[in-house]
Amino acid sequence: MLLAEDDRAIRNALERALTLEGYQVMAVADGVEALAQAHRNRPDVLLLDVMMPGIDGLQVCRVLRAEGDRTPVLMLTALVETADRIAGLDAGADDYVVKPFDVEEVFARLRALLRRTSLVGTGGAPAAETPRPLPERFLEAAGLRMDPQARRAWRGARELELTRTEFELLELLVRNAGIVLDHSTIYDRIWGYDFGPGSKNLAVYVGYLRRKLDEPDAPQLIHTVRGVGYVLRED
Repeated sequence: MLLAEDDRAIRNALERALTLEGYQVMAVADGVEALAQAHRNRPDVLLLDVMMPGIDGLQVCRVLRAEGDRTPVLMLTALVETADRIAGLDAGADDYVVKPFDVEEVFARLRALLRRTSLVGTGGAPAAETPRPLPERFLEAAGLRMDPQARRAWRGARELELTRTEFELLELLVRNAGIVLDHSTIYDRIWGYDFGPGSKNLAVYVGYLRRKLDEPDAPQLIHTVRGVGYVLRED
């Protein structure tokens, strides 16, 4: 694991906690060193502080994604506005933790990211309780087409540029098109952990996915079922 955090106290505390949890940690203090270590050692997962001097965590993530590096990235951020979270997802991050955080939440999100990484090449995230399995390579529903093996997705002829989490969320919805998935099921299948009714994590990802899916004069595909969850359907 590569940990990049410019605050020495937070960096040292996280390094100790992660090491005690069983992780092998390479801790650095800035984005320049983070990129150098990522290129040199190819970590299994990156834990990046957003606000670092010089090259910040978002820039580190953008560079790695531009190079085709799909290593899972968990962002640490003190920025709590939705626009700030969207910026992190747009940079290619897979998940984020807002400061101040409970270290147990960091552990839970890391475990979920690493579990999802182990699913790559086997069709991505597992299906929900009432899946619609398709033996073909491509999944199709509501005008969407997905290739789980190649991690590619299209709406009509337009290919969608999706982060790892966005792809897995969309795949879950496509596999269960027409079925309302509740918040707990989605959290369990995508993150491996239910962060509770106060979490905005899922709403942020759904909103961002909608921005990439929706087209002018075309029906919306992801619908909110208030108080329950989300469903993919073409009205």
